[in-house]
Amino acid sequence: MEAAIVIFGLLFTLFIVAGVFLTVRAVQAAKRSVDRTVAQARRTVEDTGLRARQFAQPGVVGELAQLRLSLRTSMRATQEVLRTGVRDDASLSESLGLFERLSAHGHELDEELKRLEREPDKATIAARLPDLRERTQRIAHSAESLRWAARDRARKFADDDLEALSDQIDMEAGALRHWTQEPMGDQVPGADAAGGTPGAGGPGAGRGSGTAGGAGADGRSGTAAGSYSWGPEAAEPSAITARNRRTKPSYPWQKAPRTEGTT
Repeated sequence: MEAAIVIFGLLFTLFIVAGVFLTVRAVQAAKRSVDRTVAQARRTVEDTGLRARQFAQPGVVGELAQLRLSLRTSMRATQEVLRTGVRDDASLSESLGLFERLSAHGHELDEELKRLEREPDKATIAARLPDLRERTQRIAHSAESLRWAARDRARKFADDDLEALSDQIDMEAGALRHWTQEPMGDQVPGADAAGGTPGAGGPGAGRGSGTAGGAGADGRSGTAAGSYSWGPEAAEPSAITARNRRTKPSYPWQKAPRTEGTT
């Protein structure tokens, strides 16, 4: 009885621990999902505001909004390509590390552009715009280089895989059409020697014709019995005889001949 109570207590404790663990995992997953949703919504709102300022406020403010929008778009596209590709190609991990270092410069530049949007001195901003534009173009160009290199690498792997698959399919198709290959000649090696010179080994010339006829017949019968050839047999042509109408072969698509009645 005491053992049953101990076992029941252990099972109850295990169930409680498992329930707490699953609850914590579910809460963490829900929190991550909410954080991603909030971050995505915040980015969407910021991008929409930047597009609006780009077209609604020409001048320095519109130029700053355009720089921020181009920088954020390029960095976000490169990040998505690298994080998606590193799952299939581990060689992109180094490229992803370089992109993380580049992202630090990109975030710094984005924060600086964001502060300058609230700067009241427009002349100072206009004086700094060439330097800001150059920095933005350098960071965006580096991000685009990583992104297109990763895409070209993935496309090259896909092309190589497709080429290897096509070669295997061609080999399999050729193996399936094995009957199209020309068959090898299956003649007996000693058939020509046995039937070609039948009377050469005879002791006398008087018996040459008879021996030759017998040896020729034996050679033909031996060749016919010992091998099967797909080519025409080297036999004498038979006499052409007239075709007998009564023994004419019938075919299933022909109608049966009508018999004439006798009187």
